[in-house]
Amino acid sequence: MDIWYFIAEIVLLLGLAFVLGAVAQRFKQSAIVGYLLAGAIVGPMLFNKEAVQNVAELGVALLLFSIGLEFSFSRLKGMGTQAFLIGILQILLTLGGFALIFTLRGPLPQAVAMGALIALSSTAIVLRVLVDRSEIDSLHGRKALAILLTQDAAVVPLVLLVTILGRGGDLQGAGLHVVKTLAAAGGLAAVFYLLFYIIIPKALMTRGVFANRELVVLLAMVIGIGSSWAAHAIGLSPALGAFIAGMLMAESPFASQIRSDIVSLRTLFVTLFFTSIGMLADPAWFVAHWGRALAWLALVLTLKTAIIFVIGLVFRIGRRTALATGIALAQVGEFSFVLATEAYRSGLIAEEAFDLVVTVTILSMFMAPYMTSYAAPLAERVFLLLGQKPPQPAAPEITTPAAGLCARTFIIGFGPAGQRVADLLLEHDIPTTVIELNPETAVIAREKGLKVHLVDATSSEAITHVGIKGTCLVIVTVPDPRSAQAVIRNIRFFAPQATIIARSRYHIASRNLQKAGADLVVDEENTIGDALSREVMDSIQEVNRNALGLSLIHISDPTRQTT
Repeated sequence: MDIWYFIAEIVLLLGLAFVLGAVAQRFKQSAIVGYLLAGAIVGPMLFNKEAVQNVAELGVALLLFSIGLEFSFSRLKGMGTQAFLIGILQILLTLGGFALIFTLRGPLPQAVAMGALIALSSTAIVLRVLVDRSEIDSLHGRKALAILLTQDAAVVPLVLLVTILGRGGDLQGAGLHVVKTLAAAGGLAAVFYLLFYIIIPKALMTRGVFANRELVVLLAMVIGIGSSWAAHAIGLSPALGAFIAGMLMAESPFASQIRSDIVSLRTLFVTLFFTSIGMLADPAWFVAHWGRALAWLALVLTLKTAIIFVIGLVFRIGRRTALATGIALAQVGEFSFVLATEAYRSGLIAEEAFDLVVTVTILSMFMAPYMTSYAAPLAERVFLLLGQKPPQPAAPEITTPAAGLCARTFIIGFGPAGQRVADLLLEHDIPTTVIELNPETAVIAREKGLKVHLVDATSSEAITHVGIKGTCLVIVTVPDPRSAQAVIRNIRFFAPQATIIARSRYHIASRNLQKAGADLVVDEENTIGDALSREVMDSIQEVNRNALGLSLIHISDPTRQTT
C-alpha cells in the first residue's frame, strides 16, 4: 500500500468531515451526523476502506478509554442505586422487547443481537445538547445522564454478548468462552493495577516529570493505545482493554490531566470511526426500502420512549419527567454501530439486517438533537392533549442568610501563598479543592485533608472535569503571569459567576490579570513594599526609642562614661 496515497485519502476524509460537521452544527445537528455523511460520500472513492476501518477501531478504544476515566468508583457510588436500576431495566427491557419482535423474523441469536444494539442511545449527542441548553441539571436531564452512563458501562458486556453469540456452538462452549474471557480480563486488570497504582505514580511523582506536558501527553497516548493493543494481544476486544484501563486510571490523581491530554488524539480517531461507519451506509438501499426504514424508525422511537416512560412511572420520578427522558433517549446511539459491525463480521446478522440497522440508526441520530431539545415541551404537550394540566409551581422557599454563604472554593497553585490561604479556609471549615501541577506539593495538600486534582489549569479540557462550574470563589496563586492569565480566562468562561482573587507577582502584570477576568488582584510588589515600609518605620522607631533611652540615661547620670 502506498502510504502517501493512504494519507491523501485520510486528509480528504477528514477535510470533508470538517466541512459537513460544520454544516451540521449550523443546522443544529450534531457534528457526528456530518461525519457519517462524509463517510457515505467519500466512501465509494476510497480504495483502502479496510485500512480506514482498522484505524477507526482505535477511535472506539480511545472513546471507551475516556469513558472509563469518567467511571471512578466514587462517582458510580454517587449516582445512587435508583439510577443504576433504571438504566439496567431500560437496557434489559429494550433488548428483550426488540428481541421478541425480531424472533418473528429470524433466529434467536440474531434477534438478541438486534435488541442489544437498539437498546443503546447516543451519549455524544444527548449530553452535548443538554449541556448547551443548560438542562443537564434539570429533572429529565439528570435521569437521562444516569441512563446514558449505565448504557456506556454496559457497552463492554454487550460486545462480549454479541461476540459469544457470533461464535455459535453449544452452551458449554459459550460458557467456557465466557470463563476464559473473564480470566483474561482479570489478568489484564491485575497488570494494569500494578502499572497505574504503583509504577506510573512513582514515575510521575519524580520532580519535574509531571510538570513537563510533553511527557504526560506521551504517557496518555501510551496508556490509551497500549491498553487496546494489550487486550488485542491476549485475544480480548481492544475496546474492553481500553475501558478497563480507563476505569483503573479514574481513581488516580492524574486522571483529569490524562483525560485532557488524550482528547485531541481521541477526536481524530473517533472522527475516523464515524466516517468509517458512514462508508457502510447504502443510499441505494434506503431509496429502495424507504417505507420499511421509516416504519422501523417509528417503531424504535415509540417503543424506546414507552419503555423508559413505564420504568419512570415504576420508580415514581414523575410522569412528565419520565416521558421527557424517554423522548430524549429514544434514538439509537453511536455504540450501536460497534455492536452492529461485530455482529455483521461474525455472520450473526445478514447484510439485509445490517443495512436496516445502519439506516435506522443514522436517521434516528438526525432526529436526536431536535428530540432532546424539545423533550420537555413535547412531554408537556402530550399531557395537555390528554387533558392534564401542568402542576402548579411550588411556593418559593425562604432562603436563610446561611444559604447564601460560600460553600465551594478552589485554590489554584499550592505553593506557600496557596497553603496560607488553605490554612485559613480550613480554620473556618470551608470546603476547599486544590488544583496543582506539582505532585510533591499535592501530597502536602492531601496531608491537610484537602481534595486535590493534579491537572494543568490552563487547559480548558482539564478544567471542565474538576467541578469548577458552580463554584463561588477561586483563588489563583500561580506565580507566572501568562499562566495565571490563561487560568483566569478558563475560570471566567466555565464559572462566570465565581469571584476570582488572583496573585500578581509583578506590578506590571496586575492590569493584565484584571483584564483576563480577575475581580481582585493582590499586587505582590505593592504588598511587599507596604510590608517593607512598615518594617522600616518600626525599625526607625525602635532606633529612636533606643537613642532616646540612652539620652535619658546620660541626663539622669551625668558622671556616666561612654565609650
